[in-house]
Amino acid sequence: MSDQGLNPSKNPVILCTAGYDHTIRFWEALSGMCIHTVQHPESQVNSLAISPDKRFVIAAGNPHIRMYDITQSATSGPVKHIAIYIIGASKRMFSNVYRTPKCQRDYEHKGPVNHTVLHPNQGELISCDQLGKEDVSVNCVSVASDGSFLVAANNHGYCFVWKMSNGQDSTDLQPITRIHAHDTYVTKCVLSPDVKKLATSSADGTIKIWATDSFLHEKTLVGHQKWVWDCSFSADSVYLISASSDQTARLWDLQTGDTIRQYVGHNKALTCVALNDLP
Repeated sequence: MSDQGLNPSKNPVILCTAGYDHTIRFWEALSGMCIHTVQHPESQVNSLAISPDKRFVIAAGNPHIRMYDITQSATSGPVKHIAIYIIGASKRMFSNVYRTPKCQRDYEHKGPVNHTVLHPNQGELISCDQLGKEDVSVNCVSVASDGSFLVAANNHGYCFVWKMSNGQDSTDLQPITRIHAHDTYVTKCVLSPDVKKLATSSADGTIKIWATDSFLHEKTLVGHQKWVWDCSFSADSVYLISASSDQTARLWDLQTGDTIRQYVGHNKALTCVALNDLP
């Protein structure tokens, strides 16, 4: 474990986890070693994101969103070229590369916002909130990297899939299917970068993988002992990282469904994971 910053050129894979123990831990993906720890003392961390250049990690807590320069050992000072959007009453965050760090626009929901994603056209935001549909909370959304379809998941265990097409003024959505993914809360739904897989994590402690050509179930990843709160695909869509209330993160081989590595070091529940393994 190091209290020095990371060098992205020497650590081409940036993998970090966080949760209720007020730390953000960085891991060597293959060995499972914790190589860097950042203290986040004011609250739990609810969401993480890594900048494309692998220099910054953005952590959403309560009530602040903080940016860390991971090439240094302390919280970063003033940061240029990154804009952070806070949506509604959300404890999560949305970030994108922009020219200034000030808020560009506010969007209002009638209830607390659970999750927000950016459309690949870079011009539309897609968000969901706790009021959801018929007072059933919609916990997460995921949009295909090619803009072909949208997936949303709720706390009754269902995923809803829409075909996306460009309308005159905005994106049009056409319902495709509804999946009974889990028997309890779906905590996260994530489409793979190659748009061939959908991963759903749940309060039942499992992660399920679905084929997007049919939205049929392919396999279930079993190993976590408690809720799985977050998951993230590798850039080649071959591996998946997950974070759980059992205080561990796991690296999964999606071809075999086996755990390749466990990341152990947190002493409270994990709520989020972020991975940037782009070359």
